Amino acid sequence: MDDELLAVRVAELYYDENKTQDEIGGLLGISRWKAGRLLAQAREHGIVRIEIVHPRARRLATERALRERLGLADAVVVPTPENEIGVQGRVAQAAADFLAGFRPVPRVLGVSWGRTLTDVAERMPDGWATGVTVVQINGGVSLNRRPGTAATLASTIAQRGRGHAVLLPSPAILERLSTKKAIESDRTVAAVLERAEEANAYLYSAGVVDENSAHVESGYLRADDVEELARRGAIGDIVGRYIDANGNIVDPALDERTLGVSLETLRAAATAILVIAGAAKHDIARAVVTSGLCTVLITDEATARALLEDS
Repeated sequence: MDDELLAVRVAELYYDENKTQDEIGGLLGISRWKAGRLLAQAREHGIVRIEIVHPRARRLATERALRERLGLADAVVVPTPENEIGVQGRVAQAAADFLAGFRPVPRVLGVSWGRTLTDVAERMPDGWATGVTVVQINGGVSLNRRPGTAATLASTIAQRGRGHAVLLPSPAILERLSTKKAIESDRTVAAVLERAEEANAYLYSAGVVDENSAHVESGYLRADDVEELARRGAIGDIVGRYIDANGNIVDPALDERTLGVSLETLRAAATAILVIAGAAKHDIARAVVTSGLCTVLITDEATARALLEDS
């Protein structure tokens, strides 16, 4: 029996029959040491693949590759479910787990808003921190009848962290620059923006440029507005700011009417956590990571592999 076939037999006895290496050695007429070497060979050559299938499992080798090849301070990668069913919830749970275990706990956590972060907030464990201040980093007051989620998610994260939320009482995008400047000059709003600039860590996601954008749903933009942004090279938005594949603002006039922290603030942050999932967001994830807009990436395995293929 050659070593490859012998490695198959050793693996079968070890994993399927729960035999010890001593027992395998006796059955196959080899030493315990050789049985162990053949088990290692079976894993190295792909004869045996060990997969942890729990939805909160992590892909540690992929995380290490992201850190080493893309210069991230940290990465969390969870398995992508079949057909991406439930992928956003799985990644949101990973983000909640990451925040709950993050040390030192940020005294001031800056948060954006959107569907993904709403899912994160709902999964935060009670008591994940003590006395945390959660500050909203971009406007989120809805302009239509659809209820906004920005204040709710910030308050939820704060309450479960035994702290308090500092909310930004403003829309994300203003119709006129003069209106935006007037709101920014308000003492209450200015104080919130100042706290946002001083946050110890930032938590945000990213949106894509299509008619399902949260900005369209909230009444900030029309469907033809996002079509024009896409025509000009936009691939998505972070904290309400639309960027191209290189991480640059695509519409300076629109950006001037957008209220919240700047891209420069995120790039300069010691801890900027991007939570993102799904094939539709591969392009915007790539832009954010490669342009230095995050230090920590929390995502699914398919998105992570797409990033590594291009690096």
